[in-house]
Amino acid sequence: MEPLPQGANFLRAKTLWEIGLHLAAAQSAPPDEPGTAQRGNRDMCIVIGSGTGAQFQPRFRLANGTASLVHAIVRGDIEVAFVNPSAILTQAYRGTGMFASPQPVRVLATVPTWDRCVGVVHPRTGIRTLAEVGERRYPLRLSIRANASHASRVLLDQMLAVYGFTLTDLQSWGGTLELCNTPGDARRLALLRAGELDLIFDEGIRNFFEESLALGMQPLVFEDAMLQHLEAIGWRRAPILAGRYAHLSSDCVGIDFGGWPLYTRAELPEEDAYNVCAALAARVDEIPWLPGEFTGLGQLGQDTDATPRDVPLHAGAARWYREHDFAV
Repeated sequence: MEPLPQGANFLRAKTLWEIGLHLAAAQSAPPDEPGTAQRGNRDMCIVIGSGTGAQFQPRFRLANGTASLVHAIVRGDIEVAFVNPSAILTQAYRGTGMFASPQPVRVLATVPTWDRCVGVVHPRTGIRTLAEVGERRYPLRLSIRANASHASRVLLDQMLAVYGFTLTDLQSWGGTLELCNTPGDARRLALLRAGELDLIFDEGIRNFFEESLALGMQPLVFEDAMLQHLEAIGWRRAPILAGRYAHLSSDCVGIDFGGWPLYTRAELPEEDAYNVCAALAARVDEIPWLPGEFTGLGQLGQDTDATPRDVPLHAGAARWYREHDFAV
């Protein structure tokens, strides 16, 4: 299929898409602006329908945003959405963690992203685990995401709850939160290089993990009992093998933060789900896959290291993969 369908209407639609991307970027806070969290109108909902009448008649809606969109998907306000990472959708499906009851969600495809969430701690603290932070009421200088709804913050809150304390408790002990918007935020890296951080907790580890190890920080140890609790919620423990990073001399354990599930509700018509997969295949060369992580269309329907999946495929998606000789 050609990159853009023929016809003036599709040219106009592509122009609107490009304008929308620009406006979404322009209307959110600069990612490294001091004292701010990423906010504003930075997400998009693509609505396909008919504009031939006095009112636009929507037929199919696709969006990106936070895990809260699960409820809009289930209600039928949106047909398809992205969530990051896969473990958040697992919580929705199981009715654990962020979700009080199981949600009827299904996966169409998982965009491959290999990632881990880790902690790295300065040896001067003598801290090895989060349990020790609570036991010692240690006043950590902690670097985390500014957005409290970010999945790494959700994970951290769930971890701290195992040990019976919160970030507010940490601050009451004299700890401070150094907030950033991205894993490689300039504010974080400046404090890291100055030796002014006690602990970094985040995903997107390619942006800070190796440098923090080179500067003498050490991986935080996630205890087995806490990992078992997280696994019951829907997270996966995930090894990071020695040598993957030059200054990682021994294996350590992170939390799997991989996968961008493209998901829908179970009751979405099977043909609609099938057609979404067909659209991915038709436009595979137009999609901005992360370098080195996309190995082929079959991967999108499989449970792999970069596409972790604990939520069933939608029946229409499963049919598409099977008909094209991909294992599911």
